[in-house]
Amino acid sequence: MNIEITSYNNQFKIKGVLNRQNVNVFTNEFKNIFERFNSLILSIEGLTSIDRYGVNALAQLHNESIAQQKSLSIIGMGCDDLYEHFKSEEAA
Repeated sequence: MNIEITSYNNQFKIKGVLNRQNVNVFTNEFKNIFERFNSLILSIEGLTSIDRYGVNALAQLHNESIAQQKSLSIIGMGCDDLYEHFKSEEAA
C-alpha cells in the first residue's frame, strides 16, 4: 500500500505506509509548509507501517517547526512501529 495524504486547511491525514520508497512524497508535500501555516495538525491514525526513513521525515518536520517557531501537533496512535521507535528512544 502506498501513502495517501489528504488535507483540509492546516489538518493533514496520513494513510497507508510511509517508507523509503515513498518518503519523497511526504517530504514534497510538507516542503516549506510552515511558510503557509503557523500551526499544523498531522493525524497518523491511518498509518499502517513506517520505517526509519519515515520516522526521520517526521523528525525533520518536527525540527523545522521548532526552528521556525511554529506549532506541530502529531495526533493519533498510528502504527506500532512508530510507537516502538519512540519507546526505544526513551529507554536509551
